[in-house]
Amino acid sequence: MAVMTKERFTGLVLQYERLVYTVCFQLVRDAAAAEDLTQDTFLSAYIHREGIPEGYERQWLSRIAANKARDHLQSAWNRRTVLQGEEELFPRGLAPPAEEEALRRSAMEDVQGALGKLKEPYQQVCRLCLLEERTPEEAALALGRPVKTVYTQLSRGKRLLREALERSGRHGIS
Repeated sequence: MAVMTKERFTGLVLQYERLVYTVCFQLVRDAAAAEDLTQDTFLSAYIHREGIPEGYERQWLSRIAANKARDHLQSAWNRRTVLQGEEELFPRGLAPPAEEEALRRSAMEDVQGALGKLKEPYQQVCRLCLLEERTPEEAALALGRPVKTVYTQLSRGKRLLREALERSGRHGIS
């Protein structure tokens, strides 16, 4: 097992921060909470960095993120009772897990549908980076394109996807 240096850990954070945020957000459905949970995930991972199974960093970080999000959902603050007339003071309550899963699948289908309508060169780049969660560098290598070109195409493709989802009344690309 290789020693986990600060530089190597920083590389993991940069590589997987989007994935960890997505895992947290899909479970808690609150952007601010997902950001906090992402930080908590990487703090916990840093504290236990010597236990990272080499070659399974992605799965390990995803599991920590999911556990942090579940702990957050089960916390006393999130199970609080809202008195009549105080509804507007708190965010909308969390849906049951089955409903959340259905909403997640529906959102994914919406994104996949909008992605299928994108014109090239944006479609392949977005499919690799957004659905397959590859880095722009990996997508550039797979597509035989310069990395800067892939970054530009990904940025434009995300904008086109966001616009298409907003036109259809859906939301989902950040």
